[in-house]
Amino acid sequence: MAAAEVLGTIFLGGVMGLIGQGARTVIGLKKLHDENAAKGPNEQDSFIASRLIVSLFIGFIAGVAAALLLDLSKLAAITVADIDLLLGLAAAGYAGTDIIEAFVARLPKPAGSGSPGGGEGASAGTTPTKPPSTVVVNVAGQTPAAEGLTTAAVTEAAFKLDLADIKTQLGSITSLIASPATGTASPTADDDSTDLISPTLVKSIFSPATPLANIKTHLPSVLAGLRDKGLLDREMVLMALATIRAETEGFVPINEFVSKYNTDKTPFDKYEPGTNVGKILGNTQPGDGARFRGRGFVQLTGRYNYNQIGAQISANLIVTPTLANDSTLAGLILAQFLLNKQDIIRAALSSGDLKAARKAVNGGTHGFDRFEDTYTRGDALLPETAMA
Repeated sequence: MAAAEVLGTIFLGGVMGLIGQGARTVIGLKKLHDENAAKGPNEQDSFIASRLIVSLFIGFIAGVAAALLLDLSKLAAITVADIDLLLGLAAAGYAGTDIIEAFVARLPKPAGSGSPGGGEGASAGTTPTKPPSTVVVNVAGQTPAAEGLTTAAVTEAAFKLDLADIKTQLGSITSLIASPATGTASPTADDDSTDLISPTLVKSIFSPATPLANIKTHLPSVLAGLRDKGLLDREMVLMALATIRAETEGFVPINEFVSKYNTDKTPFDKYEPGTNVGKILGNTQPGDGARFRGRGFVQLTGRYNYNQIGAQISANLIVTPTLANDSTLAGLILAQFLLNKQDIIRAALSSGDLKAARKAVNGGTHGFDRFEDTYTRGDALLPETAMA
């Protein structure tokens, strides 16, 4: 092979390895985003760009290592029909450091020197292990049994012929990337309980003092928000209704009242920047306490929440925070807030821990008695599934 062909083949391996590590990075970023969505502004993990660059560089080097361990003449003559070989290189990049370690282990050792891998050249006091030439590192980072493999067979098994494992791994990557991100959901039609919710039913599980007229006015917005965000199952529908009961028993989106919990000397000064609560709420500008007081069905509070939820529902709540009391937007805000916390909420509800479910929304147990009453009564009245 000419020098240009060798370099081109090695570069191809590096690019495919970079693609594999890139897929792994996307999964990591998606996981980071989903975890941060459930945390407060001061609890979130930061994204460090330098680590991304290092990860991609590792993927490139792993792809180069895989190319060098394979037959370069095969790579030079690669065609569209050789997709399995390309997938193998991408899988090498996905595995990253495992592939690099396997490549280093294949390098010849100086005569008489100790070998980390054991064998005849192992230093005194170490425990001999399998020689490096019989270690197979697959894309999952596991070490399958391969006691009788030759060096050539190991190379094939590690980077090419274990295609079933490679395809399974890359299939998982594809499904993870394609799966809905936080902010969407995909229930089946049989899970839709929203059509069973009527003003009369809601009135029966709320306080006798809750005006039926308010329920008739605002219930359509609540149900529309739940449908828009795909929260159609009975548990999340009941969660929404119980949250409204705990936050605004009159079934109307309202402003948070001044109380000892939010006010010391001036209204909502306990939410101001520099206070403990203000920091948690992400308030950064003087006046943010009153500006981003609790509003709506879920009593959305704080600059951080107004900014995050506003972006998710395409409403500029930072410029016009009072929009959170608009009935239609209040329904969307409630649904989006529940969707952002749905993993915690669903886990709590499935274990019957209503206090934990309430805490996921409120941060505490304020209004829990009303929340529990509405959820429990609704659970007894609402059918398990919506039947067509």
